Amino acid sequence: MIRAKARFLTLLLPVGLAACSTAGSYPSLAYRDVERSAMPAAAEPQPAPVPMPPPTADLSTRIDGLVAVARDADKQFAGKRPAAERAVSTAAGASRTSDSWISAQVAVAALQASRDRAVAALADLDSLYADARQSEPVEESPSALAIDTARSQVQGLVSTQNDVVTALDARLKS
Repeated sequence: MIRAKARFLTLLLPVGLAACSTAGSYPSLAYRDVERSAMPAAAEPQPAPVPMPPPTADLSTRIDGLVAVARDADKQFAGKRPAAERAVSTAAGASRTSDSWISAQVAVAALQASRDRAVAALADLDSLYADARQSEPVEESPSALAIDTARSQVQGLVSTQNDVVTALDARLKS
């Protein structure tokens, strides 16, 4: 029975294929007038974007003040750095209970404390930047750019200070 159906389908297959190959006129695939009128019109030119206002005088003063605080802290750090390096050099190879090692730890701690104001200024700049970006989330405003520039400067100072403290700590631990 299955073989009979298979033979019958095999005989009908050429007839079915022949039906698909008849020549005739088919409609064009080009756009018709109705379709052209339904197409969206060309976009009108967008008006020029309104420029964002520059940072306010209060914000500029605050940014400059925070950068000045960070630079002052960096000067204090630079002033205490030679004493800390001498103390660490003196304590090199000494036991952790020796006076020279303890003096070196105190000198490194004083060095770290001198950078606290720079770290605080960086934190304030980070907060200002987050607020500026939150008020203009799509595009970075001139205020956010000014804050980011100051953040980069202060971050550079703090990173350099971190590297110095890390190197001194490593010398003390070895």
